[in-house]
Amino acid sequence: MDGGGDQAIQAPPPLGVKVRRVEAVVNAASGSVGPGAAEALERIIASYGLAVRVANAQPKEIGRAVRAAVAAKPDLLVVLAGDGTAALAARLAGPDGPLIAPLPGGTMNMLPHALYGPVSWRDALNATLSDGVVRPISGGEVDGQSFYVAAILGAPALWADAREAVRARHLKLAISRARRALARAFSHKLHYTLGDGTLETTEALTLMCPLVSHGPVQNALEAAALDPKDAAEALRLGFNAVTGDWRHDPSVRATLTRGGVAWARGRIPAVLDGEPCRLNPRVNFRYLPIAFRALAPAEVAADDRAAIQTTAAAPHR
Repeated sequence: MDGGGDQAIQAPPPLGVKVRRVEAVVNAASGSVGPGAAEALERIIASYGLAVRVANAQPKEIGRAVRAAVAAKPDLLVVLAGDGTAALAARLAGPDGPLIAPLPGGTMNMLPHALYGPVSWRDALNATLSDGVVRPISGGEVDGQSFYVAAILGAPALWADAREAVRARHLKLAISRARRALARAFSHKLHYTLGDGTLETTEALTLMCPLVSHGPVQNALEAAALDPKDAAEALRLGFNAVTGDWRHDPSVRATLTRGGVAWARGRIPAVLDGEPCRLNPRVNFRYLPIAFRALAPAEVAADDRAAIQTTAAAPHR
């Protein structure tokens, strides 16, 4: 939780981007928001001379609140909630809708951290309103669902289900899901083809967007096949992920792609920008040149990008 008080803002500089009307959606029950966040956010935005309307939504109402905010056609939509809500706002806005400022209000905060670095939501908001520029954000799509940081396909994504159960304090469910993930490890392979049509098999496939990828070309997804053969190799890969050296691990194959196909014997476990889900047994994935437009500082520092990328690519164990 962000425990700091409101920052005093005196005579804030004018925003260089043409923004007058702001819609904001806050989920006070989300991971790192806390009570009083909606009022604090409204005060900060208003201090910049902007007209703002804030929806302080309960979790069951958050989707409807985001849709209503996009439908209002503001110049800027500020979202203070979890990863799923940030992704929903970006998807609904698309390349032609309002600018999006997804503030870090969840647990993993993958998209906010990629745009602002690992800072509090207050710092991210002030940086956006004082120094923000319009940044077209590319992304990816798999099985009709968009992602903007990274997607993980394959059995290792099942560990994210156990993580979600721990977050909800359902310990028995977490243990059950962890056992299921362990049972499926190394036994349910993922098959895929990229642009050249070559058939490959792997334990997990990570698709990283240009927002966090350090690949040599920025108009494609970086596809990394994570294929440890046994528990020892999985532990080594996990260590390399922590140290930021995962690309040099012998069990990783990385390349650039504009799209491809993946399939498995059953529904494919996946994590899209930190959110676990299940995909169809056969899915298409592709690169999206402009997925939405963000209002954010021009660039996140290189060391912050490296940390975010390591989190995005690491197997969720």
